[in-house]
Formats: sequence, C-alpha cells, structure tokens
Amino acid sequence: MAALSMLGSDVEIAACATSAVVFERVVSGGVDGAVLPIENSLHGSVAEHYDLLLAQPVRIARESLMRIRHNLIARPGTAPEDIKRVISHPVALSQCRNWLAARPWLDVVNFYDTAGSVKHLMAEGLEDTAGIAPELAARQYGAEVLVAGIEDHTENYTRFHLLLQEAAFRGSRAWPEQGANKASLAFSLEHRPGSLVRTLEEFARAGVNLTKIESRPVPGTPWEYVFFVDVRFDSGEQMDAALTGLSGKCHAVKELGRYVAA
Repeated sequence: MAALSMLGSDVEIAACATSAVVFERVVSGGVDGAVLPIENSLHGSVAEHYDLLLAQPVRIARESLMRIRHNLIARPGTAPEDIKRVISHPVALSQCRNWLAARPWLDVVNFYDTAGSVKHLMAEGLEDTAGIAPELAARQYGAEVLVAGIEDHTENYTRFHLLLQEAAFRGSRAWPEQGANKASLAFSLEHRPGSLVRTLEEFARAGVNLTKIESRPVPGTPWEYVFFVDVRFDSGEQMDAALTGLSGKCHAVKELGRYVAA
C-alpha cells in the first residue's frame, strides 16, 4: 500500500520474505528500489531497518506517511459470531489490544504478517479464523471486512522510506533531491563524557533542527552505540556545514539521505 501510494499504480511489486533480502535485492540491482517502514507513531522505530541502513550502500530518496487502519477480515459469508481465532502480526495485535480484550473468547495468535494472515485463512479455508489487516488485503485475496477500524488509536501513522541503491541514486537525475529539507544521518563517537552533547551542538551551530535521535548498539563492541538522527534544514549549505562540524567530532559519519519531509 505504501509503495503504490508513493510511486503510483504502475509500479511492479516484488515481495520478499525478510528485510535483509529486500536490502540485498536493492544493492544487487535485482529491483529498482524498496519501500520499507522505519517508524510507527505508536510502536516506535523498526530497529532492524536502522541496522541495515547503516550496513548497506543504499540511499533514502523519499519518505511518506500512511494512516494505519486495522480491520477484522474473514472468508466471505462468515458471521462475526463464527470467529473463534484471530491471527495477525504482533504489532497489529498490540495496536488492537482494547478491541481484543473486550472479546476474551477469541484465541489471539501471532502471525508473520498482516496481509499474510488473510492470505493464509483464505488458502486454508478457515471458517472460524479472522485476520487483522488493511482493507487492501481483503480485496487482494477475495476476503471480506467484518469489522472496520478496530485499532485502539485513530492517530496511528507509519513512516516509510523509499530506498535506492546508493551508486545508482548518485548518478541519477534525482540527486540531489529538489526541495530537500530533511536528512537522516548516522554517526559514532568516542566514549567520553560530553562527547554526544558537543556533537549535537554542531546542528544548532549550523541552524539545523534535530527532530529525532535513536541509538543502536555496535555489534561486537558492548556498550558502544551508533546514533541515528533526523534533522530539518532550510538550505543545503546548512546541512553541509553541519556535516563538516560533525566530521571533526565523530569516529564516522554516514549521510543516509536528503529528501523532502512528508
């Protein structure tokens, strides 16, 4: 849904089983790009995707926001009272906790994917099972929405990134992004008192607004961290000045992308 919304209905969707495979296909040129979630307004960040962004030569080219609506979906003709089991991704189940708690007779089971839960119950002919998924999943697999909008909070949004192979992106017309006013960065620091404060001061000095900061552990180095930040800026010169300041205070700095804020 995010890919279609961001890129239009003509795009060909190539499904992958894991996020690591998604990145591998982008880097190898097997696909032109990927659309992946990076953060949900209720559940927080997708930690695995931060790790992969740092490790792989990809570039964030665009971002989008999608309102998340969860629906109870079952086989056509199924009555709500026939449902004994509900399956979906753990995050979706968590975001529908109040609705599920009010129906303690339902057996709630984790599944690998929201849309996949609908595909599964349709393929297996499960008459007593419903999935929690977007409306598009019902249309895609010939299922039926029994109850719409069962999420606990209506203000539920997921932020998605469009990822491109870094070498291809730098050589394309999309580089640099026209009108870019947001950037994502990763950097690592010396483990000394005040080092993070002094580094963050470089953003203020350049007139760049820090909007998000996230830390992730460095594999194989206990209690050392990489910091991921999102920033807003008014001009490319501001962003360049901030990067110059960071380079003098950090072990390593990686610019993950400049793009237009959603």
